[in-house]
Amino acid sequence: MQARARILRVENDVAWLELADVAGGCGRCDEPGGCRSMQLAHAFGGAEKVFALPLSFPVKPGDQVVISIPDGAPLTAALAAYGLATVLLLAGAAVGSLLGGDGRADLYGLVGGVAGLALAWSINRALPRSRNWRHRLRMELAPEGACVQSLQTLR
Repeated sequence: MQARARILRVENDVAWLELADVAGGCGRCDEPGGCRSMQLAHAFGGAEKVFALPLSFPVKPGDQVVISIPDGAPLTAALAAYGLATVLLLAGAAVGSLLGGDGRADLYGLVGGVAGLALAWSINRALPRSRNWRHRLRMELAPEGACVQSLQTLR
């Protein structure tokens, strides 16, 4: 995934960027059968358009750059956020129901499901502290017009 951005300022080897183009989902928002997901996302407030990234090459304010995210990173993040919670919710509810026996299976299932969600929340809070996890989901800068894959092979 790639997006174009403009350098606003540079401070201490960190570039402050503004997204030049805000991409939408699949592009079928207003077509028949489109999910209108981008309209729903904007109803809850749009994504931040100004943010900071560490510099990997010299830039100056006004320069155009390309921000890239490794292939598979969005899917990995979504699976960790939603998939892990779903699996642990169901597993916790199933274990709780089994432990509750006949009389209290529903109550124990509820408690187990909540415990599974709490565990998923804890894991998802701890993941960003992992250097390996952050490296897999990193964003990189490249000069506009440069091939990002060729820059990655040079490192």
